[in-house]
Amino acid sequence: MESELDVDLRSDTVTRPSAEMREAAATAAVGDDVYRGDPTVIKLEGRVAETLEMEAALYVPSGTMGNQIAVQVHTDPGDEVLLEAESHIYRWELGGAAALSGAQTRPIDAGERGVPTPEQVEAGLVDRDLHRAGTGLFALENTHNYRGGRAIPKARIDDAAAVAHDHDVPVHVDGARLFNAAVALDTSAAELVESVDSAMVCLSKGLGAPVGSMLVGPETFIEEARRVRKLFGGGMRQAGLIAAPGLCALENVDRLADDHANAARLARGLDDLDGLEAADPETNIVVVDVSGTGRTAEQFLEDCTDAGIGGVEFDDYTVRFTTHLDVDREDVETAIDRIATIVE
Repeated sequence: MESELDVDLRSDTVTRPSAEMREAAATAAVGDDVYRGDPTVIKLEGRVAETLEMEAALYVPSGTMGNQIAVQVHTDPGDEVLLEAESHIYRWELGGAAALSGAQTRPIDAGERGVPTPEQVEAGLVDRDLHRAGTGLFALENTHNYRGGRAIPKARIDDAAAVAHDHDVPVHVDGARLFNAAVALDTSAAELVESVDSAMVCLSKGLGAPVGSMLVGPETFIEEARRVRKLFGGGMRQAGLIAAPGLCALENVDRLADDHANAARLARGLDDLDGLEAADPETNIVVVDVSGTGRTAEQFLEDCTDAGIGGVEFDDYTVRFTTHLDVDREDVETAIDRIATIVE
């Protein structure tokens, strides 16, 4: 399927490593990371911890693993995890909180804003008592994938986190696209996680690394996270081979603005077509309502695939297109033209 797509907008995870990344992998200094002997991994962890102004960082194979490690470290079996109803942890991680950590989830519908209000957080928190396990973790997401790549401002995160902290509940941010949020909001990624206890950021999405994510937090949290990573099968050996491209990926933060501009152009072009409604994107995710075409999302994407354009289904009549570093403005114009032919 991938070879048939001329413009692959399924996700920003489909990027190919650059020549610089391949060279970095080929020449990386390596060691056994489980024994903390891989100098490249150590360098990457130090760089990310410094960038996010956290005490420590841990390299993990995937964002989902990073999130699920955080759930286990922060909670006890039976605890509730309070999170947004359309968040990645709740919707797309296979019930990992329950399956891996024995935690149950309590979702809050925050609507298009993407983060619960302080009042919603207060209402959703549960105190531990004779009958209830209590809330063990409050989780947020930035950018919010399902809400269309919404970039959540620092003030909203801080206000929601403050309520959880008033109840001694730790706060974790799924920041798979945190750097996209930082660029869109013209702030630093560190500012966006200043008030939370832990965060996960992906290197393999907009930044273009072939594999890997980072979990950050206090040193004591990361020490326990390292143990849980091993429990989950994430202990890696000569991981410098894949960590080295991650160091290169950190140089791609500023160019995320190009992806956002391309997404905005794509959204405008698609919204101008009869039968399609595309909201203005805040970052690199374009969500399109295709119901006006008389097709379901599945049918629409089948036509797109036949035309060499890749996307993914969000709901019965909603599709997502994601721009990334392997998509330029010419590719965007190609996608608009071919989709125009489809809807005609």
